[in-house]
Amino acid sequence: MQFSAGQIAQLLHGEVDGDAQVLVSDVAKIEEGRPGTLTFLANPKYTEHLYGTQASVVLVEAGFTPSRGIPKSLTLIRVADPRAAFARLLEMHAAHQYEKKGIEQPSYVSPKATIGKGVYIGAFCHVGDHAVLADGVKLFPNCTIGDNVHVGRGTRIHSGVHVYHGCRIGADCLIHSGVVIGSDGFGFQPDAEGRYIKVAQIGNVVIEDAVEIGANCTIDRATMGSTVIRTGVKLDNLVQVAHNVEIGAHTVVVSQTGIAGSTRIGSHGQIGGQVGIVGHLTIGDRVRIAAQSGIGADLPDDAVVQGSPAFGIGDYKRSYVVFRDLPGLRQRIHALEQELERLKGRADTLNEHPLE
Repeated sequence: MQFSAGQIAQLLHGEVDGDAQVLVSDVAKIEEGRPGTLTFLANPKYTEHLYGTQASVVLVEAGFTPSRGIPKSLTLIRVADPRAAFARLLEMHAAHQYEKKGIEQPSYVSPKATIGKGVYIGAFCHVGDHAVLADGVKLFPNCTIGDNVHVGRGTRIHSGVHVYHGCRIGADCLIHSGVVIGSDGFGFQPDAEGRYIKVAQIGNVVIEDAVEIGANCTIDRATMGSTVIRTGVKLDNLVQVAHNVEIGAHTVVVSQTGIAGSTRIGSHGQIGGQVGIVGHLTIGDRVRIAAQSGIGADLPDDAVVQGSPAFGIGDYKRSYVVFRDLPGLRQRIHALEQELERLKGRADTLNEHPLE
């Protein structure tokens, strides 16, 4: 599908500087641009590529002024934020790739399920009793949608995802391959003889709108009630969310992080990779947790922490400087101890032979 620079500028509320009729059909990085592609310039580090790119259209800031001549074949579109504008175009470009509709065979869709308009169900999918797939849902091959699951409008679920019974997924979500939603929480109770008895997990998982879940994440169902992922949350690959956890709106969680049961995480947080959070904690809004931190206590709003166990990031960095210098400090202490022994020896000699 082709679009003219003029059409793109109108879509992005931008201004064309060049040929408004030039056509593009793909996107590219500025250093890899070729005729018929669109790219963007947001980082001054890449400005030099502008003067040699073969791309047909480049998004630039509204006030951008080239320091020298640009290729005659190049058209600029001036926008308020080139990176955000390019991201919007990428989203539209990606959505165009997922315009499939209909039910492929072989697949199983329960006659008791409700299927909306424009839904796509790929081969080898299973849709259970009383499941609801709202308008525009895309279910790629080899997915399992359990009984009484509700999937909201426009949500895309990639191959190999399993959504257990009774879970709810909101509108405009994106769920990548290998995700498991609603498997049992890790609930066991030791008996008098020290054997672990399974505690039935009878709750569900609720995922609100505009959530993205990376490949091979696992979100456990609640023991009772719901494990909740609020609107706009973004989970990277390989994140484990335990039973009865709640993650607040627009919080991002990076890969290989584990969140233990019944912890509450506030909104607009940033959690780095390989973070471990113990259970039954309250993490405030806008909290930032550095990678590989271990969280063992509640954190207030706006906390910024690092380390295991984690503490204030400023104190952590100052402590790390001391830690890094420990070998040198050890040598200095050893030298001071030797000097002290030498001085003690002299003092003992003076005590034995005082001045007359």
